[in-house]
Amino acid sequence: MKRIVVSGIRPTGNLHLGNYFGALRNFIRMQDEYNCYFFIADYHSLTTHPHPDHLRQNVKQILASYIACGMDPEKVAIYAQSDLPETVELYLFLNMNAYLGELERCTSFKDKARQNPDNINAGLLTYPTLMAADILIHKADYVPVGKDQEQHLEMTRTFAHRFNSIYGMDYFGQPQAFNFGSNLVKIPGLDGSGKMGKSESGNNAIFLTDDDAVIRKKIMRATTDSGPVEMNQQKPEVIANLFQLVKVLCSEETYKSFDEAYNNCTIRYGDLKKQLAEDTIKFVAPFRERIQEILADDAYLEKVRRVGAEKAHESASKTVREVRNIIGF
Repeated sequence: MKRIVVSGIRPTGNLHLGNYFGALRNFIRMQDEYNCYFFIADYHSLTTHPHPDHLRQNVKQILASYIACGMDPEKVAIYAQSDLPETVELYLFLNMNAYLGELERCTSFKDKARQNPDNINAGLLTYPTLMAADILIHKADYVPVGKDQEQHLEMTRTFAHRFNSIYGMDYFGQPQAFNFGSNLVKIPGLDGSGKMGKSESGNNAIFLTDDDAVIRKKIMRATTDSGPVEMNQQKPEVIANLFQLVKVLCSEETYKSFDEAYNNCTIRYGDLKKQLAEDTIKFVAPFRERIQEILADDAYLEKVRRVGAEKAHESASKTVREVRNIIGF
């Protein structure tokens, strides 16, 4: 059975549709066929200095959401990144062979540094090596990732190859991106550009815990334009993104109907948004109810986390022991 690792979701709040339709849904599909490890990336979240209370609650929230989305603790190892100290040790070893120039060229580092010039910390710079440690600690064959993480996965392969070259052995493999299609999934945000994600206003994403009223409000405020002026004209990005959401969340007939209306210049964005809102509510409601149910059972959540950490430790401790021996410790 091949192994698989996801560079888990940072515990900075609730999961949104972009998380679900990205790596998470694919990972859930794999759990019957692969040896799966899935974690909550609480170490990664320290780059933004979360308050301890927020960190604890968010870890719990994400864990409940994983299970509500269909992840089976009996089939996969679900654990918090901080429950696996071996990851930190491998992170240290990989940092010794990672170079400043390549870390500074990382797109996500440059974006974060530009957005938060007062918080350019070492953890942010070495984010790719910690992500590599998350993957290589279990010697993964495949990693379900979104398009924004492809560069990090490529860097993981670079670090693995460099380790093998330095120590003269073929120890780490070359983990590959895994997806149930020819393209990696990217769910657009409601602001009309880029991917769905958390924002200061919270209006760019539909979260799995949003209630019906909140979903309607967010979607009705989604960015659009003044409408098409020519028959069969190409959709601008802001509208193409909205149609992508319709394609994912609504029926094929609904998508075709609005696409035809756009092509003949009779589309009414208000009608499209109303239909999208109702179909989104139908999709989200079961997840929201299940999350609330799981969150009410603290004993169950603690058991899932503990058992998951034990499974992960068995794999990780073997890797670190072998790596230490290879290095010379």
